[in-house]
Amino acid sequence: MRTSFTTLWKVWNALGMLGVAALSGALLAADTVAPQPVVLLKLEGAVSPATADYVVRGLRRAADRGAVLVVLQMDTPGGLDTSMRSIIKEILASPVPVATYVAPSGARAASAGTYILYASHVAAMAPATNLGAATPVAIGIAPEGDSGKKRKPGTKAGKKSGKEEADDEPDPKGAMTRKQVNDAAAYIRSLAQLRGRNAEWGEQAVREAVSLPAEEAKKRKVVDLIAADVSDLLKQLHGRKLTVQGVERTLETQGAEVTALEPDWRSRLLAVITDPSIALILMMIGIYGLIFEFSNPGFVLPGVAGGICLLLALYAFQLLPVNYAGLALILLGLAFIVAEAFLPSFGSLGIGGVVALVFGSVILFDPEVAAGYSLPLSFVVTLAAASATVVFFTVWVALKARRRPVVSGHEEIIGASGTALSDFERDGWAQVRGETWRVVSAAPLASGQKLRVSGVDGLTLRVEPDDKHGGAS
Repeated sequence: MRTSFTTLWKVWNALGMLGVAALSGALLAADTVAPQPVVLLKLEGAVSPATADYVVRGLRRAADRGAVLVVLQMDTPGGLDTSMRSIIKEILASPVPVATYVAPSGARAASAGTYILYASHVAAMAPATNLGAATPVAIGIAPEGDSGKKRKPGTKAGKKSGKEEADDEPDPKGAMTRKQVNDAAAYIRSLAQLRGRNAEWGEQAVREAVSLPAEEAKKRKVVDLIAADVSDLLKQLHGRKLTVQGVERTLETQGAEVTALEPDWRSRLLAVITDPSIALILMMIGIYGLIFEFSNPGFVLPGVAGGICLLLALYAFQLLPVNYAGLALILLGLAFIVAEAFLPSFGSLGIGGVVALVFGSVILFDPEVAAGYSLPLSFVVTLAAASATVVFFTVWVALKARRRPVVSGHEEIIGASGTALSDFERDGWAQVRGETWRVVSAAPLASGQKLRVSGVDGLTLRVEPDDKHGGAS
């Protein structure tokens, strides 16, 4: 009996050990089959405050999720320098390696996109894509060979006497151009040195605005890989060693689950209000709403909506590359259009307001400051037509009101007919338009005689006999 119990105990222990080994093996297999996730972010269109907010918060969420890699799929014509630098700072500080992937085929990483590509841990492109043209055009690049000095008319470059050179004056715009270009060239060169990429071509892209297709970019070591899609990219990156914040890491991306992070409501709202057309519309709604509320106190809703729209517009303008002369012209135009409704200018203020509004809208955003930031001509024309309609409607209402007869006040009662209520020689009482008035007459009046009002003295009417209706009844 005791031998049987001992045998059963040994069997139980053996089964327990087998169970623990099987569980450990299952956990190890699960850990091998299911690697850390890969986060996919998509940057499409101009690099703006909205896209910068989306990418920055996406990188932080990827770090919180313990992602093995962030794939930044990009197709951009460029954008704002401040937004670009925000994205690059976050990439450099990210504990998760970032692979910037120019895709799909036909996409580009121009201007700001080239800097972001150079800053990433891995730079990849899809076939039939391109990058480059990273010159900071916002400052107005000087012509080739411009030394930043003004030459006298008729003087050829390179053939100036010493006296002519002494007479030259420095060109501030040329000096500013060189400062901006040199700063951008140094910036992209530092990024190239950090990631071991072609620094010479990066500087050439800044100074000469050159571009490269995908195949040639790989040959020149501007990018690391060419991948057909994200799956192909992850397959090529599997086992690749990267240095992230001074620590060497090996990527385990074979079969990794790809989680795409879409822009949330905050990023979408920021993208809407920072659209140049929407920002201008919000400003106009805000100003008109506040003016209507001040003109008609008690409505509340126009004032509340106007205040919210105006604050959103001001926030958007603070983020966008606004020309403040254009903004001043728009505000002046709106002030003229509103003043047309209160001052008898018969269109002069309104037409001037429409003209100021159009010119302000045209110069409000400089499209050279960042690609994709300008007001479409169709929007400007529609805005001008709507403003002109408001002006002409206001003038039409004013002219119509001017021709309308007086219907209230002292002026309205002059010429009204009435009836004497008693006999009197100078003053007495009469009924005028259903009301009893004290009246004064230069001629005697009999009871029931028709009279006509000729003037008003306070609460006393001056009257005279109405010869059209005869004498006393």
